[in-house]
Amino acid sequence: MSNRDIVAAITYHQETKHSYDSVYRSHHFLDWDNQPRPYKLYTNLDPLSLPQTWPTPNIPALQALSHTVGATATLRLPSLTDVAFLLFCAAGVTRRRLFPGQGEVLFRAAACTGALYHIELYLAVTDLPELPAGLYHFGPVDFALRRLRDGDQRPILVAAAGYNAALQEAPIILIGTDTFWRNAWKYRARAYRHTFWDSGTILANLLAAANALDLPSQLVAGFADASVNTLLNLDDAREVATFLVGLGCGSRVPETVPSIEALHFDTVPLSPEECDYPAICLMHTASSLDDAQEAAAWKEDAPPLFSPAAANRTFALMPDTTVRLPQAALETVIRQRGSSRRFAHRPLSLTQLSNVLIHATDDIPADFLPTPGTRLNDIYLLVHAVTDLPAGAYLFRVQEESLELLQEGDFRHQAGLLALGQELAADASVNVYFLCDLALILEHFGNRGYRVAQLEAGILGGRMYLAAYAQGFGATGLTFFDDDVIDFFSPHADGKSVMFLLAMGYAAKRRWP
Repeated sequence: MSNRDIVAAITYHQETKHSYDSVYRSHHFLDWDNQPRPYKLYTNLDPLSLPQTWPTPNIPALQALSHTVGATATLRLPSLTDVAFLLFCAAGVTRRRLFPGQGEVLFRAAACTGALYHIELYLAVTDLPELPAGLYHFGPVDFALRRLRDGDQRPILVAAAGYNAALQEAPIILIGTDTFWRNAWKYRARAYRHTFWDSGTILANLLAAANALDLPSQLVAGFADASVNTLLNLDDAREVATFLVGLGCGSRVPETVPSIEALHFDTVPLSPEECDYPAICLMHTASSLDDAQEAAAWKEDAPPLFSPAAANRTFALMPDTTVRLPQAALETVIRQRGSSRRFAHRPLSLTQLSNVLIHATDDIPADFLPTPGTRLNDIYLLVHAVTDLPAGAYLFRVQEESLELLQEGDFRHQAGLLALGQELAADASVNVYFLCDLALILEHFGNRGYRVAQLEAGILGGRMYLAAYAQGFGATGLTFFDDDVIDFFSPHADGKSVMFLLAMGYAAKRRWP
């Protein structure tokens, strides 16, 4: 299979759609005795402990989401304290809780489907203050790095990415991977969608943290998969690289590409047994790039998204001015963030919703979005309780910073049905749906387009999580009946596909028996 054989992505998407039968007539059950360990644990590598404290950047969380690092960026090398801050914000442990029958659960900085935490982070760095050049794995449990390779490994990643210019000056290149079984244990073949949803929420945090430190950042989704997997010594039937991020500037990557020697490090098994879901590996293989040449050429210009002129009543957004924005720092918001489990029937203000939409949809520094203002997903909303906004179905018109009312009415009941009957969607103040023209995206990017469409939606959803908590209310990601969502928003959404769903509102206190 090649990346341009897009039947693979179309087939995978169709076969992993939720329907009444797939959800309510499934015989799948959770084998708690076989639940995978939610982190990678090397048995024979010594930890290099990261600093536990750091000066907190004073930029408010909302500004960090859309802050553009440019003239203010410095050429300083990031410190070990900077590395610790970035990794904590992306995937650090924010709280620990004991649950009967499960033991201790470690909740992380970014939302993850099922709290299964299947995304791992690695770093390739030049010589940094207190951190020698090398390839490292990040361990969130003990907040430490473990060195896998000595020396500067960045040239291998730069070459794999087709000599992407944004990586060639980055003193840090962060690599994200997905361990399939950790999420497939619960979600089976659909877990490959979650690969990019959950990578996206991590990236939303990471990119905001880089903004807070005035470090330039660039997300790279196009790279020769096998080269990166070999560098990390991965068994690519179980764990695979899914994204790269260049962090910082002014540290030219050496031109000489080192050879990759085999590694022999043992890790603790994830669970007593692992179940294979062939559709995941098939989809990943079909969307893989073979070499540096393909990595440099896979992306054409991002497919244009032209929203036709509004045919219905529109409502201008009403964001706060910068002076009046909530001032909670990014780290504070990340520590407070969770996934709401109950929503109160309490309205948001139009200003609060406006702040979420405007700051979350600012440009993402990504190789698949080459020019400012380009994007892959349209944003549809079901508004249930927002002051100065009629309840109903809307399209967010990003360029005009307005909401187009597609249909007025109370759709709480329908929102619950669309979200697999979950009360959270019915009780929320707003549900946000990320929809894209998947056929157009695959035409431009091949099967790789399936990855980046899901990834962009995850980043936007992750930013909305942070924007909600920065303003004192909550959010949670939900799953959905794919075709029913499209049917509901049609004819406007005809031909589109659902990538992600986020519910927002004020959290209700849990009523204990």
